[in-house]
Amino acid sequence: MLGAGLILFLAALQGATELFPVSSLGHAVVVPPLLHINFNESDPSFVPVLTVLHLGTAGALLILYWREWVAIVRGFVRAALRGRITDPDERLAMMLVVGTIPTAVVGFFFLTPLTSLFGHPRASAAFLIVNAGILLAAEGFRRRDERAHAVRTPGDVRHASGDPSYAGVEGLSLRAALVVGACQIAALFPGISRSGVTMAAGLMAGLRHQEAARFAFLLATPIILAAGLVEVPQLGPRGPGAGLAVGAAALAGVAAYLSARFLLRYLRFGRLDPFAYYCAALGTAGLILLR
Repeated sequence: MLGAGLILFLAALQGATELFPVSSLGHAVVVPPLLHINFNESDPSFVPVLTVLHLGTAGALLILYWREWVAIVRGFVRAALRGRITDPDERLAMMLVVGTIPTAVVGFFFLTPLTSLFGHPRASAAFLIVNAGILLAAEGFRRRDERAHAVRTPGDVRHASGDPSYAGVEGLSLRAALVVGACQIAALFPGISRSGVTMAAGLMAGLRHQEAARFAFLLATPIILAAGLVEVPQLGPRGPGAGLAVGAAALAGVAAYLSARFLLRYLRFGRLDPFAYYCAALGTAGLILLR
Protein backbone atom coordinates (compact mmCIF):
# COMPACT_ATOMS: atom_id res chain seq x y z
CA MET A 1 0.00 0.00 0.00
CA LEU A 2 1.25 3.48 -0.84
CA GLY A 3 1.98 5.71 2.15
CA ALA A 4 0.17 8.99 2.83
CA GLY A 5 3.29 11.10 2.22
CA LEU A 6 3.89 9.46 -1.15
CA ILE A 7 0.26 9.86 -2.19
CA LEU A 8 0.34 13.58 -1.38
CA PHE A 9 3.63 13.94 -3.26
CA LEU A 10 2.12 12.19 -6.29
CA ALA A 11 -0.96 14.42 -6.00
CA ALA A 12 1.10 17.60 -6.15
CA LEU A 13 3.24 16.19 -8.98
CA GLN A 14 0.24 14.97 -10.95
CA GLY A 15 -1.69 18.21 -10.56
CA ALA A 16 1.26 20.37 -11.52
CA THR A 17 2.11 18.36 -14.64
CA GLU A 18 -1.19 16.92 -15.93
CA LEU A 19 -2.20 19.96 -17.98
CA PHE A 20 1.29 20.97 -19.01
CA PRO A 21 2.36 19.12 -22.18
CA VAL A 22 4.88 17.04 -20.20
CA SER A 23 2.95 13.89 -19.14
CA SER A 24 1.94 13.62 -15.50
CA LEU A 25 1.97 9.83 -15.76
CA GLY A 26 5.52 9.87 -17.11
CA HIS A 27 6.53 12.08 -14.18
CA ALA A 28 4.83 9.79 -11.67
CA VAL A 29 6.82 6.83 -13.00
CA VAL A 30 10.18 8.54 -13.66
CA VAL A 31 10.59 11.29 -11.06
CA PRO A 32 10.24 9.29 -7.78
CA PRO A 33 13.07 6.84 -8.62
CA LEU A 34 15.24 9.73 -9.83
CA LEU A 35 14.70 11.34 -6.42
CA HIS A 36 15.35 7.98 -4.72
CA ILE A 37 11.79 7.82 -3.41
CA ASN A 38 11.39 4.10 -3.03
CA PHE A 39 8.09 2.45 -3.84
CA ASN A 40 6.88 -0.28 -6.12
CA GLU A 41 5.31 1.06 -9.32
CA SER A 42 3.72 -2.39 -9.69
CA ASP A 43 1.83 -1.96 -6.41
CA PRO A 44 -1.84 -2.83 -7.12
CA SER A 45 -2.98 0.51 -5.70
CA PHE A 46 -0.55 2.64 -7.77
CA VAL A 47 -2.61 3.00 -10.95
CA PRO A 48 -5.98 3.40 -9.16
CA VAL A 49 -4.52 6.07 -6.86
CA LEU A 50 -3.03 7.97 -9.80
CA THR A 51 -6.29 7.77 -11.71
CA VAL A 52 -8.39 8.92 -8.76
CA LEU A 53 -6.10 11.94 -8.43
CA HIS A 54 -7.36 12.86 -11.90
CA LEU A 55 -10.72 13.62 -10.31
CA GLY A 56 -9.05 16.69 -8.85
CA THR A 57 -7.74 17.66 -12.28
CA ALA A 58 -11.17 17.16 -13.84
CA GLY A 59 -12.67 19.30 -11.09
CA ALA A 60 -10.14 22.05 -11.81
CA LEU A 61 -11.05 22.00 -15.52
CA LEU A 62 -14.76 22.08 -14.76
CA ILE A 63 -14.21 25.13 -12.55
CA LEU A 64 -12.01 26.81 -15.14
CA TYR A 65 -14.51 26.28 -17.95
CA TRP A 66 -17.78 25.98 -16.06
CA ARG A 67 -19.62 28.55 -18.18
CA GLU A 68 -18.54 26.77 -21.36
CA TRP A 69 -19.56 23.39 -19.99
CA VAL A 70 -23.04 24.68 -19.13
CA ALA A 71 -23.38 25.94 -22.70
CA ILE A 72 -21.90 22.72 -24.13
CA VAL A 73 -24.31 20.47 -22.21
CA ARG A 74 -27.27 22.61 -23.23
CA GLY A 75 -26.05 22.60 -26.82
CA PHE A 76 -25.69 18.83 -26.84
CA VAL A 77 -29.23 18.34 -25.52
CA ARG A 78 -30.69 20.78 -28.07
CA ALA A 79 -28.82 19.21 -30.98
CA ALA A 80 -29.74 15.68 -29.89
CA LEU A 81 -33.42 16.54 -29.57
CA ARG A 82 -33.54 18.52 -32.81
CA GLY A 83 -31.35 16.15 -34.82
CA ARG A 84 -29.22 18.89 -36.33
CA ILE A 85 -26.62 21.49 -35.35
CA THR A 86 -27.65 25.14 -35.54
CA ASP A 87 -25.31 27.18 -33.31
CA PRO A 88 -21.65 27.24 -32.13
CA ASP A 89 -22.39 25.68 -28.72
CA GLU A 90 -24.11 22.72 -30.36
CA ARG A 91 -21.25 22.37 -32.82
CA LEU A 92 -18.63 22.43 -30.05
CA ALA A 93 -20.60 19.83 -28.10
CA MET A 94 -20.65 17.49 -31.09
CA MET A 95 -16.95 18.10 -31.74
CA LEU A 96 -16.17 17.02 -28.19
CA VAL A 97 -18.33 13.91 -28.52
CA VAL A 98 -16.66 12.97 -31.81
CA GLY A 99 -13.21 13.69 -30.40
CA THR A 100 -13.76 11.68 -27.20
CA ILE A 101 -15.12 8.44 -28.67
CA PRO A 102 -11.84 7.03 -30.12
CA THR A 103 -9.91 7.34 -26.86
CA ALA A 104 -12.80 5.99 -24.80
CA VAL A 105 -13.07 2.90 -27.01
CA VAL A 106 -9.33 2.20 -27.18
CA GLY A 107 -8.86 2.87 -23.47
CA PHE A 108 -11.64 0.45 -22.59
CA PHE A 109 -10.02 -2.42 -24.49
CA PHE A 110 -6.30 -1.73 -24.10
CA LEU A 111 -5.73 0.17 -20.85
CA THR A 112 -5.06 -2.97 -18.80
CA PRO A 113 -2.29 -4.32 -21.10
CA LEU A 114 -0.68 -0.88 -21.29
CA THR A 115 -0.55 -0.51 -17.50
CA SER A 116 2.26 -3.07 -17.52
CA LEU A 117 4.48 -0.25 -18.81
CA PHE A 118 3.82 1.78 -15.65
CA GLY A 119 6.29 -0.38 -13.74
CA HIS A 120 9.14 0.35 -16.19
CA PRO A 121 10.61 3.84 -15.57
CA ARG A 122 13.07 3.50 -18.48
CA ALA A 123 10.19 2.88 -20.89
CA SER A 124 8.45 5.99 -19.56
CA ALA A 125 11.68 7.96 -19.94
CA ALA A 126 11.90 6.88 -23.58
CA PHE A 127 8.31 7.97 -24.18
CA LEU A 128 9.10 11.37 -22.64
CA ILE A 129 11.69 11.81 -25.39
CA VAL A 130 9.09 10.78 -27.96
CA ASN A 131 6.75 13.38 -26.45
CA ALA A 132 9.46 16.01 -26.90
CA GLY A 133 9.75 15.05 -30.56
CA ILE A 134 5.99 15.41 -31.06
CA LEU A 135 5.97 18.92 -29.59
CA LEU A 136 8.99 20.03 -31.62
CA ALA A 137 7.54 18.56 -34.82
CA ALA A 138 4.27 20.46 -34.31
CA GLU A 139 6.08 23.74 -33.65
CA GLY A 140 8.34 23.14 -36.65
CA PHE A 141 5.25 22.63 -38.82
CA ARG A 142 3.70 25.83 -37.43
CA ARG A 143 6.84 27.88 -38.12
CA ARG A 144 7.00 26.66 -41.71
CA ASP A 145 3.33 27.51 -42.15
CA GLU A 146 3.86 30.97 -40.68
CA ARG A 147 6.72 31.63 -43.10
CA ALA A 148 4.60 30.45 -46.02
CA HIS A 149 1.74 32.65 -44.86
CA ALA A 150 4.08 35.64 -44.55
CA VAL A 151 5.16 35.16 -48.17
CA ARG A 152 1.53 35.03 -49.32
CA THR A 153 0.57 38.10 -47.27
CA PRO A 154 3.62 40.42 -47.10
CA GLY A 155 3.51 43.07 -44.44
CA ASP A 156 1.42 40.91 -42.10
CA VAL A 157 2.28 41.69 -38.46
CA ARG A 158 1.81 39.00 -35.83
CA HIS A 159 2.77 38.11 -32.31
CA ALA A 160 5.78 35.90 -31.67
CA SER A 161 3.63 32.79 -31.93
CA GLY A 162 2.04 33.82 -35.22
CA ASP A 163 -1.39 33.15 -33.73
CA PRO A 164 -3.47 36.05 -35.13
CA SER A 165 -3.60 34.34 -38.51
CA TYR A 166 -4.98 31.07 -37.13
CA ALA A 167 -8.41 29.84 -36.15
CA GLY A 168 -10.36 29.33 -32.98
CA VAL A 169 -11.85 25.98 -31.96
CA GLU A 170 -15.09 26.83 -33.73
CA GLY A 171 -13.18 26.85 -37.02
CA LEU A 172 -12.36 23.13 -36.81
CA SER A 173 -14.24 20.62 -38.93
CA LEU A 174 -15.78 17.56 -37.29
CA ARG A 175 -13.21 15.44 -39.10
CA ALA A 176 -10.36 17.52 -37.68
CA ALA A 177 -11.92 17.29 -34.20
CA LEU A 178 -12.00 13.49 -34.58
CA VAL A 179 -8.30 13.40 -35.51
CA VAL A 180 -7.27 15.75 -32.69
CA GLY A 181 -9.33 13.76 -30.20
CA ALA A 182 -7.95 10.44 -31.41
CA CYS A 183 -4.44 11.69 -30.63
CA GLN A 184 -5.32 11.32 -26.94
CA ILE A 185 -4.88 7.58 -27.46
CA ALA A 186 -1.12 8.12 -27.44
CA ALA A 187 -1.38 9.31 -23.81
CA LEU A 188 -2.14 5.73 -22.76
CA PHE A 189 1.65 5.28 -22.96
CA PRO A 190 3.33 6.71 -19.83
CA GLY A 191 5.50 9.62 -20.96
CA ILE A 192 3.23 10.79 -23.78
CA SER A 193 1.28 13.84 -22.66
CA ARG A 194 -2.46 13.94 -23.33
CA SER A 195 -2.52 17.73 -23.48
CA GLY A 196 0.75 17.76 -25.43
CA VAL A 197 -0.36 15.51 -28.28
CA THR A 198 -3.76 17.19 -28.58
CA MET A 199 -2.20 20.66 -28.54
CA ALA A 200 0.28 19.52 -31.19
CA ALA A 201 -2.54 18.11 -33.33
CA GLY A 202 -4.53 21.31 -32.81
CA LEU A 203 -1.63 23.43 -34.02
CA MET A 204 -1.27 21.28 -37.12
CA ALA A 205 -5.03 21.57 -37.69
CA GLY A 206 -4.68 25.36 -37.77
CA LEU A 207 -5.65 26.42 -34.26
CA ARG A 208 -4.07 29.30 -32.39
CA HIS A 209 -1.85 28.19 -29.51
CA GLN A 210 -4.31 29.29 -26.82
CA GLU A 211 -7.20 27.68 -28.69
CA ALA A 212 -5.25 24.44 -29.12
CA ALA A 213 -4.78 24.37 -25.33
CA ARG A 214 -8.44 25.21 -24.71
CA PHE A 215 -9.64 22.41 -26.99
CA ALA A 216 -7.16 20.00 -25.40
CA PHE A 217 -8.50 20.85 -21.93
CA LEU A 218 -12.14 20.50 -23.00
CA LEU A 219 -11.40 17.16 -24.68
CA ALA A 220 -9.52 15.88 -21.65
CA THR A 221 -12.22 16.69 -19.10
CA PRO A 222 -14.71 13.85 -19.80
CA ILE A 223 -11.94 11.26 -20.28
CA ILE A 224 -10.14 12.24 -17.07
CA LEU A 225 -13.39 12.40 -15.10
CA ALA A 226 -14.63 9.03 -16.37
CA ALA A 227 -11.28 7.33 -15.75
CA GLY A 228 -11.20 8.59 -12.17
CA LEU A 229 -14.75 7.50 -11.42
CA VAL A 230 -14.14 4.04 -12.89
CA GLU A 231 -11.05 3.51 -10.72
CA VAL A 232 -12.63 4.55 -7.41
CA PRO A 233 -14.05 1.06 -6.71
CA GLN A 234 -10.65 -0.46 -7.56
CA LEU A 235 -8.98 1.16 -4.55
CA GLY A 236 -10.59 -1.30 -2.17
CA PRO A 237 -9.36 -1.84 1.40
CA ARG A 238 -5.70 -1.53 0.35
CA GLY A 239 -6.20 1.97 -1.00
CA PRO A 240 -5.98 5.24 0.95
CA GLY A 241 -8.74 6.21 3.35
CA ALA A 242 -11.55 8.43 2.14
CA GLY A 243 -10.14 11.50 3.86
CA LEU A 244 -6.69 11.04 2.36
CA ALA A 245 -8.13 10.34 -1.09
CA VAL A 246 -10.27 13.50 -0.99
CA GLY A 247 -7.38 15.59 0.30
CA ALA A 248 -4.99 14.27 -2.34
CA ALA A 249 -7.52 14.87 -5.14
CA ALA A 250 -8.09 18.41 -3.84
CA LEU A 251 -4.33 19.07 -3.78
CA ALA A 252 -4.03 17.78 -7.34
CA GLY A 253 -6.97 19.97 -8.36
CA VAL A 254 -5.48 23.16 -6.93
CA ALA A 255 -2.14 22.48 -8.61
CA ALA A 256 -3.89 21.66 -11.91
CA TYR A 257 -5.97 24.84 -11.80
CA LEU A 258 -2.93 27.04 -11.22
CA SER A 259 -0.90 25.30 -13.93
CA ALA A 260 -3.77 25.58 -16.44
CA ARG A 261 -4.18 29.30 -15.79
CA PHE A 262 -0.43 29.80 -16.17
CA LEU A 263 -0.27 27.80 -19.41
CA LEU A 264 -3.17 29.65 -21.04
CA ARG A 265 -1.56 32.98 -20.18
CA TYR A 266 1.85 31.80 -21.41
CA LEU A 267 0.45 30.58 -24.73
CA ARG A 268 -0.78 34.04 -25.64
CA PHE A 269 2.74 34.62 -26.91
CA GLY A 270 4.76 31.49 -26.14
CA ARG A 271 5.33 28.17 -27.85
CA LEU A 272 5.65 24.54 -26.80
CA ASP A 273 9.41 24.31 -27.41
CA PRO A 274 10.51 24.82 -23.77
CA PHE A 275 8.29 21.95 -22.66
CA ALA A 276 9.79 19.76 -25.39
CA TYR A 277 13.34 20.49 -24.25
CA TYR A 278 12.34 19.78 -20.65
CA CYS A 279 10.82 16.40 -21.58
CA ALA A 280 13.88 15.49 -23.63
CA ALA A 281 16.17 16.36 -20.70
CA LEU A 282 14.09 14.44 -18.15
CA GLY A 283 13.74 11.44 -20.43
CA THR A 284 17.46 11.37 -21.16
CA ALA A 285 18.25 11.58 -17.43
CA GLY A 286 15.87 8.71 -16.80
CA LEU A 287 17.47 6.52 -19.46
CA ILE A 288 20.96 7.21 -18.12
CA LEU A 289 20.33 7.03 -14.38
CA LEU A 290 17.56 4.47 -13.99
CA ARG A 291 17.88 0.73 -14.20
